[in-house]
Amino acid sequence: MKKLLLAGASLLAMGAVSASAADLPARMPAKAPAYVAPMAYSWTGFYLGLNGGYGFGRGEFTGGLPSGGFDAGGGLFGATVGYNWQTGPLVFGLEGDIDWSGMRGSGTCGGLSCSVRNDYLATIRGRLGYAMDRWMPYITGGAAIGNVKTSLAAFGDTNNTKGGWTVGGGIEASLAGPWTAKVEYLHVDLGEADTALAGTSAKFTSDIIRGGINYKF
Repeated sequence: MKKLLLAGASLLAMGAVSASAADLPARMPAKAPAYVAPMAYSWTGFYLGLNGGYGFGRGEFTGGLPSGGFDAGGGLFGATVGYNWQTGPLVFGLEGDIDWSGMRGSGTCGGLSCSVRNDYLATIRGRLGYAMDRWMPYITGGAAIGNVKTSLAAFGDTNNTKGGWTVGGGIEASLAGPWTAKVEYLHVDLGEADTALAGTSAKFTSDIIRGGINYKF
């Protein structure tokens, strides 16, 4: 009899435990962490940099000294400063640079030896870019300032500081951290410079291909 009572008590206890377990809420399944999209790159900010490249120049003496023009190429190297402001995918910028220039060339003008030389070149340009996250193609244009040295055999030399214009385009990419790099093309026209022979002038233009690296603050 005692065994029967103990067995019955055990059955009742097991039933109570089962009922209590049935009343417990089911365990909620674990949720994966919410996806957070990476922050888009911003081009807004001030930057400083270095640039270097090569200019394929062209010199031509005019005003009674037919030359047919002659090549006047050379390297360039200098510093860059600028600021970008981004709204949506559009990037508006202002950029200036000043470069040492080794562009020079010579030819024959009306039977006389003649030459042109450019020792420095500076530009101040607006830029309009289209941001594709860390890539930005852009167009650019503005003012150019540089010297044009001329030499004409039997007449002498001149050194003119000339203002002109420039237009071009390029593409810039974000590298690690605050660094960006660019490749660009510029056409520069410094107009006509005086020569040592009255009534004549020398025209100087160049097509520049250069690269640059910038540090964005």
